[in-house]
Amino acid sequence: MSWSTANQRDLVRAVDRVRQLLERYGASESQGIAAGPAVNERRREVDQATTGDPANDADSGHGAESCALAMLVRAFNLSAFERDIVLLCAGVELDARFAPLLADAHGDASRRTPTFGLALALLPDAHWSALSPDAPLRAWRLLELAGSGVTTAALRIDERVLNFLAGVGHLDERLHGIAEVRRASASMLATHGDLAATVARSLAVCRADSAQFASTQSGFPHSASPRAAVVQLIGADPETRVAVAECVGAVLDSPTLLLRATDIPAVATDRAALARLMSREAILGFLLVVIEVAADVEEYRVVQFVRCVTVPVVVTAAEAMRALGAQGQSFAIAPATQRERLGLWQDALGARATALNGALTRVTSQFALDRAMIQSIATTVLVTEPASTDDDASMLWDRCRAATRPRMEGLAHRIEAIAQWEDLVLPESQRRVMRTIASHVRMRHRVYEEWGFADKSARGLGIAALFAGASGTGKTMAAEVLARELQLDLYRIDLASVVSKYIGETEKNLKRLFDTAEGGGAILLFDEADALFGKRSDVKDSHDRYANIETSYLLQRMESYRGLAILTTNMRSALDPAFTRRIRFVVNFPFPGVEHRAAIWRGAFPARAPIAGMDWDRLAQLNVAGGQIRNIALSAAFLAADRNEAVDMRHLVEAAHAEYAKTERAPSDAELRGWV
Repeated sequence: MSWSTANQRDLVRAVDRVRQLLERYGASESQGIAAGPAVNERRREVDQATTGDPANDADSGHGAESCALAMLVRAFNLSAFERDIVLLCAGVELDARFAPLLADAHGDASRRTPTFGLALALLPDAHWSALSPDAPLRAWRLLELAGSGVTTAALRIDERVLNFLAGVGHLDERLHGIAEVRRASASMLATHGDLAATVARSLAVCRADSAQFASTQSGFPHSASPRAAVVQLIGADPETRVAVAECVGAVLDSPTLLLRATDIPAVATDRAALARLMSREAILGFLLVVIEVAADVEEYRVVQFVRCVTVPVVVTAAEAMRALGAQGQSFAIAPATQRERLGLWQDALGARATALNGALTRVTSQFALDRAMIQSIATTVLVTEPASTDDDASMLWDRCRAATRPRMEGLAHRIEAIAQWEDLVLPESQRRVMRTIASHVRMRHRVYEEWGFADKSARGLGIAALFAGASGTGKTMAAEVLARELQLDLYRIDLASVVSKYIGETEKNLKRLFDTAEGGGAILLFDEADALFGKRSDVKDSHDRYANIETSYLLQRMESYRGLAILTTNMRSALDPAFTRRIRFVVNFPFPGVEHRAAIWRGAFPARAPIAGMDWDRLAQLNVAGGQIRNIALSAAFLAADRNEAVDMRHLVEAAHAEYAKTERAPSDAELRGWV
């Protein structure tokens, strides 16, 4: 006999027993039998004279202890009287014979629902406390009171509880759109699997009185009375955190009941009601409650919700919540190693991975993608016909870059890198340093990981470069050149979104920025860095102290950031001296001389632009930096286009005067001599 069949039989017997009690009660009332001191004993005799207690039946082959009713009694610690009240209410829904019997018992044909007053008179071992607000029936919302008065209000069984008794497993409809049941769908990385096993042991779920039962139709797992505990999984990305939590559930043989913290109500009463509903659902389905906390969710709301939950909870968040520390442990999720990521790529790409072996090594060393992203990108690659191995490798790299971009949205502004080496006019010594920077970024995995330099120390692995020079000397363009050369995204840091007047917020913003950028290997450009990386000052008040803390935190993150961070400044002397030791490369961008200005002028006009009568040597007499040269060339192009003419020296003279006017100056006669 299947569990479902046995459960149905046991439930019918239990309901029928209460129905016969109701019949005997109705007969006694019609015969005018008065209640007396022995009435409770008489009820027990009637109870034993009926079908008997199904808990004593064992001929089903399953045992009534494994039926849903017995599990409900154990899970919520119901007394015999409370159990029979549940059966009385369930009988109204399951057996049509209950309605007329209830009408007879009430002496009113219109009253066809049970009441607590009737239960007190009808059922054995009755006690008034069964319907108190903190007793299981009402505290867990197993029953609902409809109407006024405790003894006269109609009692109705909760739909989810009724379905549970009937062997129908489903999520409570009040949780639809709020929570979802999830199961571990993929094999876990070795490091994450070990962590999940440790977390499962930490939860210390009590299974001493659990009974295993299963049915392919109902899908019930196990019954248990878990002991409340809280565990925090911190670090990694949200998808990985939830995946590890699902693995914890798999170790406990429990699916997870996932709730996003953004769906936690702000109102305290609503929050407590949802917590009780989630707890009850976890007990009925033996689920592990998991709460995923986004970065912008109010911590207080999450903490108060968790304190209302009475079953084991796994909280996943980027950072640990100190207020929950006393209730459980925190476990940091270690990022997947490059070898593990390579294995994920090989599994996802299958036979296609063999031809991409070299490209996969480069991709895994640059992009720290989770399993879901890897699978998604691999699917795109697999459905594309391979033109060549190089095309496959290029497409794979571009897909990985695109996959990491959403993480940086709102944190920094992405610059489309279009400048090339030939656009960058610098002395040869500076160009050599620039190419060295590119080689350090490109070869960092081989040196750090394969050759073991990272094993020596975790500090000093960051690649930071300082570009110092006057405005317009090509610092931002140089950053674009590196980004294009390395095929990486370049992000300019918006200081307004990073720096906060509130204590500690700047450090949080910087941490989120560095952590996010590191996963995608992005190049970070801190323009006008002296505003953020300024010198630490003597502490005269609390503002000075916290400003120094921000600078010290930046020093630490610059050392540990494994991507490329570029700082640009017009005032190198304004930077904190401690940055010099932590910056691997310093490139001074000098004001261009005559020869370099001539080269910049030649590169200022695209090949398709109509130009006429250009004298590059005379243009180089103008004592301006590269940025101003490009401004003058662009302004001259607009003047020529408006007049339907080719760009010539006349337009450039006019544009030069306009550029100088910005600074309330005028070009000298010597600078413009011979232009027209």
